[in-house]
Amino acid sequence: MQEQKIYEYAVIRLVPRVDREEFINIGVVLYVAGQRFLQLKYALDEARLRALFPDIELNDVKCYMASFDKICSGDKTAGSLALLPAGQRFRWLTATRSTIIQTSKVHSGLCSEPLIKLEQLFEGMVK
Repeated sequence: MQEQKIYEYAVIRLVPRVDREEFINIGVVLYVAGQRFLQLKYALDEARLRALFPDIELNDVKCYMASFDKICSGDKTAGSLALLPAGQRFRWLTATRSTIIQTSKVHSGLCSEPLIKLEQLFEGMVK
């Protein structure tokens, strides 16, 4: 059995009207410092989003999430934030903000397989 490592995660939320504080979970970002693992998984169910938020600008949301993903993965084309160490990128991604892409508070636990844990969290929090 592999050694258990501490992980941290936050749920990624789409908040189309920040003034109303209504949101829908669209993804999860997971960080495991002991394994230098930082990854996110998200899904934009366009039919569901349009049913809940008819005026949503889905192209904008797709662009925001693409940037979020590039920063998470350390893609140099995302600018200086993407060049930070994984832990700092995770803290930046999960910082409190009042935009249409927000995250929950950070939660933690133990896991030995980060990819499996990411999938479990995604299935439990988003699907």
